[in-house]
Parts: sequence; C-alpha cells; structure tokens
Amino acid sequence: MSICPICNGLQEIHAVCPSCGKIVHDAGRIMDYYDDYSAYMPIDQLKLEDGYPDDLINQKCPHLFYCISCGHDQVIMVKQWVKGASHQ
Repeated sequence: MSICPICNGLQEIHAVCPSCGKIVHDAGRIMDYYDDYSAYMPIDQLKLEDGYPDDLINQKCPHLFYCISCGHDQVIMVKQWVKGASHQ
C-alpha cells in the first residue's frame, strides 16, 4: 500500500514557475478535475485512465500546480510513500 504525502498533508512541495520564477501552488490531484465525481472515485482506478501511463506502476501521484503571477500550470509527479519504508 502506498500513500501520496501531498494528498495526505504529510509533506509540501516548494516549486517555482518555469515561466516567471515565482512560487507555484498545489491545486490538487489532476484526476480531481476530470468530472464532478472523480474526486470520490478510488485513486488507483483513476490512475488507469488519467493519461499518465506509469503513475500506477511507479507509485506516483500527478498533482496540478499553477502560478498565480503568470497563469502557467504544470503537472508534477509526486512519489508516493510505501508502507513500511523510511521517508525522510
């Protein structure tokens, strides 16, 4: 079993916009934007249909980040934590 440290509030990502250099903000999992009910569906099921072919196998969670300064958005693949492994 694995969990996303960002989705579960265990870690934060501090990234900068590649366009303007300002801080980007996490807008959540990309799958949550698919339709009205996607936020309530099982994550592993959505990963089979999200367009990122290796995220389920490589245990990564795609998060949408956006820049409030210039409007640029990007998807950052967050490595999920595996139960029983050390996370530093």
